[in-house]
Amino acid sequence: MTALTVEVVHVFTDPDGRFGNPLGIVDGRLVPPADRQRLAADLGYSETVYVDDAATGTLRIYSATGEMPFAGHPTVGAAAWLHSTGQPVDTLHVPAGPIPVTRSDDLFSVRADTTWGSTWEWHQLASPEAVLAADPTTYDAGHTYLWSWQDEPNAVIRARAFAPAMGVVEDEATGSAVTQLTAQLARNLHIIQGTGSHLYTTHEPPTHATVGGHVRIGTQRTGRL
Repeated sequence: MTALTVEVVHVFTDPDGRFGNPLGIVDGRLVPPADRQRLAADLGYSETVYVDDAATGTLRIYSATGEMPFAGHPTVGAAAWLHSTGQPVDTLHVPAGPIPVTRSDDLFSVRADTTWGSTWEWHQLASPEAVLAADPTTYDAGHTYLWSWQDEPNAVIRARAFAPAMGVVEDEATGSAVTQLTAQLARNLHIIQGTGSHLYTTHEPPTHATVGGHVRIGTQRTGRL
Protein backbone atom coordinates (compact mmCIF):
# COMPACT_ATOMS: atom_id res chain seq x y z
CA MET A 1 0.00 0.00 0.00
CA THR A 2 1.11 3.57 -0.70
CA ALA A 3 0.91 6.20 2.06
CA LEU A 4 -0.04 9.77 1.23
CA THR A 5 -0.56 12.94 3.23
CA VAL A 6 -4.10 14.15 3.83
CA GLU A 7 -4.53 17.76 4.96
CA VAL A 8 -7.46 18.19 7.35
CA VAL A 9 -9.26 21.51 7.81
CA HIS A 10 -12.42 22.35 9.76
CA VAL A 11 -14.90 24.41 7.75
CA PHE A 12 -17.56 26.77 9.17
CA THR A 13 -16.13 26.98 12.68
CA ASP A 14 -17.62 29.36 15.20
CA PRO A 15 -15.85 32.75 15.62
CA ASP A 16 -13.55 31.19 18.25
CA GLY A 17 -12.39 28.43 15.89
CA ARG A 18 -14.43 25.66 17.49
CA PHE A 19 -16.62 23.04 15.81
CA GLY A 20 -16.69 23.05 12.00
CA ASN A 21 -17.06 20.24 9.50
CA PRO A 22 -13.80 18.32 8.90
CA LEU A 23 -12.62 18.08 5.30
CA GLY A 24 -9.87 15.93 3.83
CA ILE A 25 -7.73 17.58 1.15
CA VAL A 26 -5.53 15.40 -1.06
CA ASP A 27 -3.12 16.11 -3.93
CA GLY A 28 -5.17 14.77 -6.82
CA ARG A 29 -2.06 14.11 -8.90
CA LEU A 30 -1.23 11.26 -6.53
CA VAL A 31 -4.61 9.48 -6.63
CA PRO A 32 -5.99 7.86 -9.81
CA PRO A 33 -9.70 8.59 -10.38
CA ALA A 34 -10.55 4.91 -9.87
CA ASP A 35 -9.20 5.06 -6.29
CA ARG A 36 -10.76 8.32 -5.16
CA GLN A 37 -14.11 7.13 -3.87
CA ARG A 38 -12.53 4.28 -1.90
CA LEU A 39 -10.03 6.63 -0.28
CA ALA A 40 -12.81 9.11 0.58
CA ALA A 41 -14.79 6.31 2.21
CA ASP A 42 -11.73 5.12 4.14
CA LEU A 43 -11.03 8.63 5.45
CA GLY A 44 -14.59 8.85 6.78
CA TYR A 45 -15.31 12.54 6.23
CA SER A 46 -18.56 13.70 4.67
CA GLU A 47 -16.46 14.89 1.72
CA THR A 48 -12.86 14.72 0.53
CA VAL A 49 -11.38 17.14 -2.02
CA TYR A 50 -8.79 16.16 -4.63
CA VAL A 51 -6.80 19.18 -5.81
CA ASP A 52 -5.93 18.37 -9.41
CA ASP A 53 -4.37 21.76 -10.18
CA ALA A 54 -3.70 24.18 -7.33
CA ALA A 55 -2.72 27.04 -9.64
CA THR A 56 -6.10 27.06 -11.39
CA GLY A 57 -8.18 25.87 -8.41
CA THR A 58 -9.33 22.73 -10.21
CA LEU A 59 -10.95 20.28 -7.78
CA ARG A 60 -12.94 17.07 -7.64
CA ILE A 61 -15.16 16.27 -4.65
CA TYR A 62 -16.03 12.81 -3.36
CA SER A 63 -18.25 11.51 -0.59
CA ALA A 64 -18.14 7.93 0.64
CA THR A 65 -20.72 7.00 -2.00
CA GLY A 66 -19.57 8.85 -5.13
CA GLU A 67 -18.38 12.01 -6.83
CA MET A 68 -20.24 15.27 -6.24
CA PRO A 69 -20.32 17.98 -8.94
CA PHE A 70 -20.52 20.69 -6.24
CA ALA A 71 -20.58 20.96 -2.47
CA GLY A 72 -20.28 23.96 -0.19
CA HIS A 73 -18.01 22.95 2.66
CA PRO A 74 -15.38 21.37 0.37
CA THR A 75 -15.13 24.46 -1.84
CA VAL A 76 -14.96 26.90 1.08
CA GLY A 77 -12.40 24.68 2.81
CA ALA A 78 -10.28 24.24 -0.31
CA ALA A 79 -10.28 28.00 -0.97
CA ALA A 80 -9.03 28.70 2.56
CA TRP A 81 -6.42 25.93 2.40
CA LEU A 82 -5.07 27.12 -0.95
CA HIS A 83 -4.78 30.63 0.48
CA SER A 84 -2.91 29.28 3.53
CA THR A 85 -0.37 27.55 1.27
CA GLY A 86 0.34 30.72 -0.71
CA GLN A 87 -1.80 29.71 -3.68
CA PRO A 88 -4.91 31.92 -3.43
CA VAL A 89 -7.44 31.67 -6.26
CA ASP A 90 -10.31 33.91 -7.31
CA THR A 91 -12.24 31.04 -8.87
CA LEU A 92 -12.48 27.32 -8.16
CA HIS A 93 -13.32 24.89 -10.95
CA VAL A 94 -15.50 21.87 -10.18
CA PRO A 95 -17.61 19.70 -12.51
CA ALA A 96 -20.75 21.80 -11.86
CA GLY A 97 -19.02 24.95 -13.08
CA PRO A 98 -16.80 27.85 -11.98
CA ILE A 99 -17.10 28.92 -8.33
CA PRO A 100 -16.08 32.53 -7.54
CA VAL A 101 -14.23 32.92 -4.23
CA THR A 102 -14.11 35.96 -1.97
CA ARG A 103 -12.24 36.64 1.26
CA SER A 104 -13.02 39.22 3.92
CA ASP A 105 -10.56 39.19 6.80
CA ASP A 106 -10.55 35.49 7.76
CA LEU A 107 -13.96 34.61 6.32
CA PHE A 108 -14.00 32.75 2.98
CA SER A 109 -17.08 32.56 0.76
CA VAL A 110 -18.04 30.86 -2.49
CA ARG A 111 -20.82 31.77 -4.91
CA ALA A 112 -22.94 29.06 -6.51
CA ASP A 113 -26.17 28.34 -8.31
CA THR A 114 -28.76 27.44 -5.70
CA THR A 115 -30.02 24.53 -7.82
CA TRP A 116 -26.69 22.74 -7.39
CA GLY A 117 -26.16 20.23 -4.63
CA SER A 118 -28.21 17.38 -3.25
CA THR A 119 -32.00 17.30 -3.09
CA TRP A 120 -33.17 17.82 0.49
CA GLU A 121 -36.36 17.11 2.37
CA TRP A 122 -37.05 20.26 4.38
CA HIS A 123 -38.61 20.38 7.85
CA GLN A 124 -39.20 23.66 9.66
CA LEU A 125 -39.62 22.88 13.36
CA ALA A 126 -41.21 24.97 16.05
CA SER A 127 -38.10 25.85 18.03
CA PRO A 128 -34.31 25.42 18.23
CA GLU A 129 -34.93 23.01 21.11
CA ALA A 130 -37.01 20.80 18.81
CA VAL A 131 -34.21 20.81 16.23
CA LEU A 132 -31.63 19.80 18.84
CA ALA A 133 -33.87 17.07 20.27
CA ALA A 134 -34.58 15.43 16.89
CA ASP A 135 -33.66 11.78 16.41
CA PRO A 136 -32.02 11.12 13.01
CA THR A 137 -33.42 7.59 12.90
CA THR A 138 -36.99 8.87 12.71
CA TYR A 139 -36.35 10.43 9.29
CA ASP A 140 -35.97 8.72 5.93
CA ALA A 141 -32.71 7.42 4.51
CA GLY A 142 -32.15 10.25 2.02
CA HIS A 143 -31.23 13.87 2.78
CA THR A 144 -33.15 15.64 5.55
CA TYR A 145 -32.65 19.23 6.72
CA LEU A 146 -34.24 20.43 9.96
CA TRP A 147 -34.34 24.08 10.86
CA SER A 148 -35.99 26.62 13.10
CA TRP A 149 -35.73 30.34 13.56
CA GLN A 150 -33.51 31.17 16.51
CA ASP A 151 -33.81 34.92 15.93
CA GLU A 152 -36.06 35.65 12.95
CA PRO A 153 -35.66 39.45 12.88
CA ASN A 154 -31.89 39.00 12.64
CA ALA A 155 -32.17 35.99 10.29
CA VAL A 156 -30.46 33.52 12.65
CA ILE A 157 -31.39 29.87 12.14
CA ARG A 158 -30.66 26.72 14.18
CA ALA A 159 -30.32 23.64 11.97
CA ARG A 160 -29.25 20.02 11.60
CA ALA A 161 -28.75 17.85 8.50
CA PHE A 162 -29.03 14.08 8.12
CA ALA A 163 -27.58 12.44 5.01
CA PRO A 164 -27.45 8.64 5.35
CA ALA A 165 -27.76 8.35 1.56
CA MET A 166 -24.20 9.68 1.46
CA GLY A 167 -23.01 7.49 4.32
CA VAL A 168 -23.31 10.39 6.80
CA VAL A 169 -25.71 9.99 9.73
CA GLU A 170 -25.46 13.71 10.50
CA ASP A 171 -23.55 16.34 8.58
CA GLU A 172 -22.01 18.98 10.80
CA ALA A 173 -22.26 21.87 8.32
CA THR A 174 -23.81 21.72 4.84
CA GLY A 175 -22.96 24.59 2.51
CA SER A 176 -25.02 23.66 -0.55
CA ALA A 177 -28.11 23.06 1.58
CA VAL A 178 -27.94 26.52 3.15
CA THR A 179 -27.66 28.17 -0.28
CA GLN A 180 -30.92 26.42 -1.17
CA LEU A 181 -32.53 27.55 2.08
CA THR A 182 -31.34 31.09 1.39
CA ALA A 183 -33.15 30.99 -1.97
CA GLN A 184 -36.31 29.61 -0.36
CA LEU A 185 -36.42 32.33 2.30
CA ALA A 186 -35.10 35.04 -0.04
CA ARG A 187 -32.85 36.67 2.53
CA ASN A 188 -29.32 36.61 3.88
CA LEU A 189 -28.92 34.09 6.70
CA HIS A 190 -26.72 33.19 9.64
CA ILE A 191 -27.09 29.45 10.23
CA ILE A 192 -25.85 27.62 13.32
CA GLN A 193 -25.76 23.95 12.40
CA GLY A 194 -24.80 20.71 14.10
CA THR A 195 -22.86 20.98 17.34
CA GLY A 196 -22.14 24.67 16.78
CA SER A 197 -20.83 25.42 13.30
CA HIS A 198 -21.58 28.83 11.78
CA LEU A 199 -22.46 29.47 8.12
CA TYR A 200 -23.20 32.86 6.57
CA THR A 201 -25.10 33.32 3.31
CA THR A 202 -26.13 36.11 0.99
CA HIS A 203 -29.13 35.96 -1.34
CA GLU A 204 -28.30 36.87 -4.94
CA PRO A 205 -31.48 36.46 -7.00
CA PRO A 206 -32.60 35.11 -9.29
CA THR A 207 -30.36 32.03 -9.25
CA HIS A 208 -27.37 32.39 -6.92
CA ALA A 209 -26.26 32.68 -3.31
CA THR A 210 -22.99 32.78 -1.45
CA VAL A 211 -22.03 30.68 1.54
CA GLY A 212 -19.05 31.37 3.72
CA GLY A 213 -17.47 30.96 7.08
CA HIS A 214 -14.31 30.59 9.10
CA VAL A 215 -11.89 27.73 8.40
CA ARG A 216 -9.43 26.24 10.87
CA ILE A 217 -6.29 25.00 9.15
CA GLY A 218 -3.88 22.75 10.85
CA THR A 219 -3.70 18.99 10.98
CA GLN A 220 -2.50 16.16 8.79
CA ARG A 221 -3.15 12.44 8.66
CA THR A 222 -2.06 9.54 6.51
CA GLY A 223 -4.22 7.94 3.86
CA ARG A 224 -3.40 4.72 2.02
CA LEU A 225 -3.92 3.60 -1.55
